[in-house]
Amino acid sequence: MSEVGCMDIKTLPETGSNGSSTIGGFDKPCNGNGVANVEEHPVTTTSSMVSAGNGVVSVESGLENGNVEVAEVEYVESENLSDVEDVDTCIKELVAGLDSKDWVLLCESLNNARRLSKFHEEKMLDMLGDVIPLIVKSLKNPRSAVCKTAIMASGDLFITYKDHIIDSVDPLLVQLLLKSSQDKRFLCEAAEKALVALTTSVSPTLLLPKLQPHLLGKNPRIRAKASMCFCRSVPRLGAEGIKAYGIDKLILVAVRQLSDKLPESREAARTLLSQLQTAYEESAVPNESEPCSWEQFCSSKFPPSTAQAVLRVTGVGREGPILGS
Repeated sequence: MSEVGCMDIKTLPETGSNGSSTIGGFDKPCNGNGVANVEEHPVTTTSSMVSAGNGVVSVESGLENGNVEVAEVEYVESENLSDVEDVDTCIKELVAGLDSKDWVLLCESLNNARRLSKFHEEKMLDMLGDVIPLIVKSLKNPRSAVCKTAIMASGDLFITYKDHIIDSVDPLLVQLLLKSSQDKRFLCEAAEKALVALTTSVSPTLLLPKLQPHLLGKNPRIRAKASMCFCRSVPRLGAEGIKAYGIDKLILVAVRQLSDKLPESREAARTLLSQLQTAYEESAVPNESEPCSWEQFCSSKFPPSTAQAVLRVTGVGREGPILGS
């Protein structure tokens, strides 16, 4: 089989109950670059996954004849992706492969989507409407190898298509927030990396409204991850962009997160308030009809309790009453 994927997936010798070995049905080479640390766990009663070291995962699948088929997978980072060999064939077979129940073919197809988005951006653009729902489906797959590959594909799509992906980002965002909030460390780390790609690639004016509902969700871990994304996205507006978006609205978002259950949310809120203070002070112009200092601004815009909370975090008004209270 020619190299069509970005994971090294190959069948190792099958071992029967008598200890004899037979050669597997396929052997697929890999470029051997960009290996990430991977951990896996049992998926079903008929298959199990164990770490083989060096970022390689051995996946054992039980066969009907009692033999055991073992596949090795290796994850390749975005910067080490290579182009597909046959673009037209790859594009023609992509959607069917992404909808396959064969997990090996599914992983290969996910990686081909990554490679096509990197090297053939325009050709993939028209397919996003069909490809993204299938990537979302793979993000829900209980097999960890499929899920992680789908997470990596999501990050690559964010980097390549930026604002073009905003209309389809909601289901991807939901799944990535879920994966980044779970206990499987290697999936959590991959999802966090994809979320960083999202917040650094998509325009904040488009992304912030998508993030805000998740700041109010019932799951505190998802709220924390959403808060971190929100905090990371706001500075990309710039001082004038923050002013245009509504600095008072952003301050209220941060204040709500100050009392959140998890420390990650509270820390993100504190960071956001400091960023907003800096942006305000950079763009403030002395005006007789409007307050110009940060303390005066907060005291004039918010109730005393809210203003005090903001000024306490930003190091202003720690002692004495708030102006105007």
